[in-house]
Amino acid sequence: MKNTENKVATFEYNVGIEEGSVEVVEVFKEEQRLEKRLEQRHIQMIALVGVIGTGLFLSSGSSLQKAGPLGMLLSYLTIAIIVSLNQLAMAETAALMPSTASSIRQAQHFIDPAMSFAYGWLQMWSIIVPSELVATAVIVSYWTDLSSGIWLTVFIVLSVLSNCWSVRVYGELEFFFAILKILLILGLILAGLVLDLGGVPGQPRLGFHYWKDPGVFASFMKPGSAGKAIGFFSVLNSAVYSFGGVQNIAYLSGETKNPRRNIPKAAKRILYRVVSFYMITLFIMSLIVPYNDPRISNGSGNASGSPFVVAFEQAGIKALPSIVNAIVLTSAWSAANTGLVAGSRTLFSLANNGQAPKIFLRTNKRGLPWVGTIVTALFMPLSYMTLGSSSSIVFGYLVNVTSSILLINWILISAIHYRLNRALEVQGYSRSDLPFHIRGGKALGLISGISSSLLLLIGGFTIFIKWDTADFVSAYVTIPLFVGFFTFWKLFKKTKWIRYEDIDLKSLFQDVELNPEPPEEPLRGWKRLQFLWA
Repeated sequence: MKNTENKVATFEYNVGIEEGSVEVVEVFKEEQRLEKRLEQRHIQMIALVGVIGTGLFLSSGSSLQKAGPLGMLLSYLTIAIIVSLNQLAMAETAALMPSTASSIRQAQHFIDPAMSFAYGWLQMWSIIVPSELVATAVIVSYWTDLSSGIWLTVFIVLSVLSNCWSVRVYGELEFFFAILKILLILGLILAGLVLDLGGVPGQPRLGFHYWKDPGVFASFMKPGSAGKAIGFFSVLNSAVYSFGGVQNIAYLSGETKNPRRNIPKAAKRILYRVVSFYMITLFIMSLIVPYNDPRISNGSGNASGSPFVVAFEQAGIKALPSIVNAIVLTSAWSAANTGLVAGSRTLFSLANNGQAPKIFLRTNKRGLPWVGTIVTALFMPLSYMTLGSSSSIVFGYLVNVTSSILLINWILISAIHYRLNRALEVQGYSRSDLPFHIRGGKALGLISGISSSLLLLIGGFTIFIKWDTADFVSAYVTIPLFVGFFTFWKLFKKTKWIRYEDIDLKSLFQDVELNPEPPEEPLRGWKRLQFLWA
């Protein structure tokens, strides 16, 4: 086992103060400014909220139209598998090194400070473009013709208010929103089954009728098999956006109680949650509406284009559209809240790495990084730029940008995990030394990294079939931006790629040993309902 003395940025270690003794005074000095206010139920539900968002309720109609029922399900299942592998890889790393804005801190520790700088500022660039605020204005348009600017103002104020106290407020809001989504999904699944099996008076039994006519695959842009393949691959980008919020479980690990236990728990449950909630909901949806119904992709961006709404309106059920739209609105506002939280923590982490002004390390007495929160909030009015054009079109461009940044994040998580495992080998550690590991987990980073890289490259492939400059820019602009940020910091700071033998594992393992997490407390009272989120 090799002794490593790699000291990067603000990682401050005090090892071997006295001969024969080992003491870790502080693993992350500045991290202690943040309070650990999030409990297991918050992290579990934040993960669920991240997976089940506007993509499931609204854009799934466009996916169904492009790929057909089986093509859509296969596309979403492909992304579900990739993201599940990626989050398990993330959990192994986060359990060893839990920190706020984990990918940014871990990239600095395991790869190169320039990699940390590049992703951190690319992430900030995506956060200050408030795509989810645009979504709230589009969703509200279902009920009213009032200017979108009014609703943008309302939700900007609400987002700021919900983030001006402590991270616990954010956690409670996400917990409440997740409960609403679970109830909506269970209701949609049950109502969809009733409709499909002929339980609605005056409606025939559908069964698998729409899988037979018009069929299981749709042709998109071109006829025949080529069109079916294009439809499948074009839906992958939408699926990436839909699963984008899952990385939030590690993003707040520096503010989570017992992160070495709770972060892996949340990550392990992503796969069966995706299968049980997401895939079943999509399957039921594919049974009750045909992919060639023009109403399921009307471009409005609100509930009127939801496949569930279309199916139930046709069956004479009138109350559903407003219910779906209301809960989707909470989903969009939840995502806007998450953007504000992510922005402030990204700035905190960059400042901790010496890659942003130290003022962003300031927190209030409740551990909230208030300077970063204010600065991130100042960019929220950029959403007003959409008022001069179609909000739904602008939102489509923002989806492309967000999806590509998400893929870069997944690639970075995979690279960190790969380098962690190589460093373990080189320095004489075993994977069993990790506080959390799974059997066969060594390959997780490699598989998810290669898959995410391919998805990033083909994300805008339909542009080359039918050229659109705006779509091309929104699909691929993040790649040169990332390279530019990386090159700038590499040349400016003359950073070096960290060798496997120089990655500081010693202090991380010492921190695990000297700061054990307490055993789980037995569940009592209402907490026994934890099976809903644990």
